Amino acid sequence: MGKKSLSFFTIISTVICVVFVCEAAAPAAAIGNQQFFWWIFLIITFLVPYGLAVAELGTAYESEGGIIDWIRDGLGDKWAARAAYYYWVNYPFWIASLATLFPFIMTMISGYTIDFEANIWVTLAIELAFTWIVTFMAFSPVADSEWVLNGGAIIKVAVAVLVGCIGIWYASKNGFATDMSPATFLPDLSAGNALGYLSIIIFNFMGFEVICTMANDMADPKHEIPRAVILGGIAIAVIYLFASFGIGAAIPADEIDPDFGMVVALENMVGNGFLFKLVAVMFLVTMFANMASWSFGVNSVAAYAAQTGNMPKAFGKMNPKTGMPDGAAIINGVVTSLILCIQLIPNDFIANNIFWMLFGLSVVFLLLTYIPMFPAFMHLRKVDPDRKRIYEFPFKGAMFKIALIVPMIELIAAVIATVIPLSAEEMGDKIPMIIGLIVFLIIGEVFRIVSAKGRAEEYKGLTPELAAQRNAEEAAAEAAEA
Repeated sequence: MGKKSLSFFTIISTVICVVFVCEAAAPAAAIGNQQFFWWIFLIITFLVPYGLAVAELGTAYESEGGIIDWIRDGLGDKWAARAAYYYWVNYPFWIASLATLFPFIMTMISGYTIDFEANIWVTLAIELAFTWIVTFMAFSPVADSEWVLNGGAIIKVAVAVLVGCIGIWYASKNGFATDMSPATFLPDLSAGNALGYLSIIIFNFMGFEVICTMANDMADPKHEIPRAVILGGIAIAVIYLFASFGIGAAIPADEIDPDFGMVVALENMVGNGFLFKLVAVMFLVTMFANMASWSFGVNSVAAYAAQTGNMPKAFGKMNPKTGMPDGAAIINGVVTSLILCIQLIPNDFIANNIFWMLFGLSVVFLLLTYIPMFPAFMHLRKVDPDRKRIYEFPFKGAMFKIALIVPMIELIAAVIATVIPLSAEEMGDKIPMIIGLIVFLIIGEVFRIVSAKGRAEEYKGLTPELAAQRNAEEAAAEAAEA
């Protein structure tokens, strides 16, 4: 009897489990009604070409390093090292951003009032406790368990749907807090903050390469992969828009706090009673589930990059008993702790915008990871045209280049809009983020140079000759297995 193929519903559910991030709902809602335009625009111009590109890469170039190996094959060790670092460093910033939410939401649930600015050491102690609980969770193989990933995702979607439903109820009784005039649904390119938040929408599309790992379990991957990319992206957009509707029902778009927008909106609508406490606790649970489920992937990629000489050797330390990348996990905890200590610097912007500053840097580094993927894909198509491909990117000729250049430009524009002041008013707000980005970019170059000393020679990427040799070796291996 042949192996049973995955249902298409299971494929879509898994995509949503991996890609959907609950805490991104408030920054997305802060864009206002124009987010409806941007979701549709970016699904067409970014998600479709990006998703279909990773569908081909993931099924044609299966490897332990994923996107890092695609970039290494296409552009060589230099860019693979940068991509590995960007992919890794986004994670400590993400943990740190969630840690800053934890003490405030805990006080909202408990009802106790604490002046966290006056008691910064209490705040920091709670944040560090969250950080190191997440870090120790990464030591266990349970962090990669399906029940952690899927259970956390179900709770995330449940929170988003509950907020959306409560928003509908609230708006029907009290009216909608956000201006719903037709003009508000049109894009406003002059709104610097809104353009910065567009990076959140693109961030919410990252991770669709998980579909590629399911290709061997699909009945018809050639057709199911592109359908899963498009329909999965639409499903995620609908979930976010539904949650954003709930947030906007209680708070005008221009007043939404990107840090606590979802929780504050919920409290405004239902008060501080049982329902609020239940949803807030569920939100806190998703934080642990997110970090636990992502830790294995991030740490494994960092360890793999260390073993190929593209990250410092400390990242490659594996636990001999569990097989987990403990070296990368410990470094995550230490780096996250140091990042959180910037709150000890007296600065009003840091005090009032710490979540968005850290989450924004996490988003920026993750987006930077994917920028070199597009030229790497174009190079691999050129030098390795005879590669066996389960799924093939549908565009040809000039359309092939346009379809890959446009999302790459959108990634670059999203990074710029997030960190670069687009008006004089933004200058003071963006300076701490710019400083953080520059500092960690420099550290990344130091990592790259130090890592390169452990390699015998610099790998320049696949050439036509190397591609032919590799294809012949893989064909021979498949024949021997048969």
